[in-house]
Amino acid sequence: MFQITAQGKTIICHEGENLRRVLLRNNIDLYNGQAKIINCRGIGTCGTCALEIEGLVSEANWKDQARRSLPPHSLDKNRRLACQTKVQGDLKLTKYDGFWGQGDNVVWTAE
Repeated sequence: MFQITAQGKTIICHEGENLRRVLLRNNIDLYNGQAKIINCRGIGTCGTCALEIEGLVSEANWKDQARRSLPPHSLDKNRRLACQTKVQGDLKLTKYDGFWGQGDNVVWTAE
C-alpha cells in the first residue's frame, strides 16, 4: 500500500492502481475549470489530467508521451497524464493552471 499526498490530503492506494481513478475516487480536484466536464474520461487523448508527480510511477506509455508532445503541453515540463499512470510508490502531486494543466502557476500542491 502506498500514500499519495495531493491537495492537502493523504490517501492510500494499492500498487499498480490507475492514478486518475484513485484521485477521483478520493475527491481530489484533478481537472481545472470546464475540463471537469469536457475531458476524455481516461483514454489519454485530451491531456487535461496532467500534473507533476514526485515519486515512483510506471514509465510513460505511448499515449502519455504522444499527448504531452503536442501543444499546449511540452515534454520539457515534468508532467504526466494521471489517466495513463500507474502508482508504484509513495507520491506527492502538484497541479498547475491552464485548461490542460499546462500552465506555470500552481493550483494546488501535495500539502
